[in-house]
Amino acid sequence: MKKLVKLMVFIIALYIFLEINNQWLVVTEHVLESEKIPSSFNNYRITQVTDLHDATFGDNQQKLIEKVRATNPDAIFITGDLIDSNRYDLENSLHAVEAFVKIADVYYVLGNHEVAINKMDEIYIALIELGVHVLPNESLVLERDGERLAIVGIEDPLMGMETEEMLNIALANVPDDMFTLLLSHRPERFDTYVAKDVDLVFSGHAHGGQVRLPFIGGLVAPGQGMFPKYTAGTFTENDTTMVVSRGLGNSIVPYRLFNLPEIVVMELKSK
Repeated sequence: MKKLVKLMVFIIALYIFLEINNQWLVVTEHVLESEKIPSSFNNYRITQVTDLHDATFGDNQQKLIEKVRATNPDAIFITGDLIDSNRYDLENSLHAVEAFVKIADVYYVLGNHEVAINKMDEIYIALIELGVHVLPNESLVLERDGERLAIVGIEDPLMGMETEEMLNIALANVPDDMFTLLLSHRPERFDTYVAKDVDLVFSGHAHGGQVRLPFIGGLVAPGQGMFPKYTAGTFTENDTTMVVSRGLGNSIVPYRLFNLPEIVVMELKSK
């Protein structure tokens, strides 16, 4: 009898532990200072949401919505895998987006799961109807007090184009000296972003390495394999900085370990 009770307690404790690891939303804040950032965009706050994978955080995504609202963003970047190709439920994810567009301007690029399920057009149309700025290898220029910066987005390589080619198209009308923010799902293409002199990249895809261990980091990530380099945090090479979010949901592996779902905030500082 005692063994049965201990087993039940262990199972309940394990369930609670797994639920905490997959439902406890955290916000990670970063600051980037640069002389290229226009003074009118000083303190500009960008909240990144990525890899939702049709996960649910509260009724109609209210927990996620309130967390994002509390970050007080000037812009919200959604960097792919809004849905999951294994359990497609666009309406579930759109509950969050419907609220996001009332908080700030929302910008979106797709991830590999949107491409894998071949629902890109349906997703693009739904987001555009909500007022989201969809960036399929495109750029937009924001202006404040006569000063400008560029927001650029590229699609996933599963669309059949190389990352460099997509960047060439997206950056075609962006002046070389303009501070550039890039939304791109895949962090493993960092070398290409560096080669193209992108200033700040927002990426996801790695799910934080799924399982994170002290002093080691993430254990495995798509496109990077075991002990991946780019799973979370910021990475800088030359004049390019990339921020990688651990993301929110899961796909093939249903649980995260020591890897809480993450919302990223990046605040720009003009030197």
